[in-house]
Amino acid sequence: MKKLFLVLLVMVACFGLTGCGNKNIEGSLEDIMEKVYAGIADDQKPMGLSNMEVTEETVEGFLGTDKIEYKEALASESMVGSIAHSVVLVRTKEGADVEKIKETIKDKVNPRKWICVGVEEEDVIVKNKGNLIVLILVEDESTRNLLEDNFDSLK
Repeated sequence: MKKLFLVLLVMVACFGLTGCGNKNIEGSLEDIMEKVYAGIADDQKPMGLSNMEVTEETVEGFLGTDKIEYKEALASESMVGSIAHSVVLVRTKEGADVEKIKETIKDKVNPRKWICVGVEEEDVIVKNKGNLIVLILVEDESTRNLLEDNFDSLK
């Protein structure tokens, strides 16, 4: 009985240490972005969709602020200015306060940054897996949901 209890205790401990959901997602942001868009039909993607590195000069336009520290970031947006579609991956620096960064992004991002179109405040998605944050500003609900589900499925 004691051996069974010990084995069960070890299994629970192992599960608790590995199953907490804070595991960092490995790989390049380009590869991760492909996984976020996996299974989304071309007719659900906006025209002129392109990935762009987020730099010190462009971070405020993509995330609404330049007051966050990050290791690297990649944005996927339409090159057509009047389409409300933006997906941004942000890899934070080691030891960063991810919750505070997410809160800052959610508070500062402009969901109406495009000409004549935008996303409603309640449709702004900011979430993380470990040190990887995603910002999803997508007007189309079904595409937005697919993007979110794909991010949630990352391993």
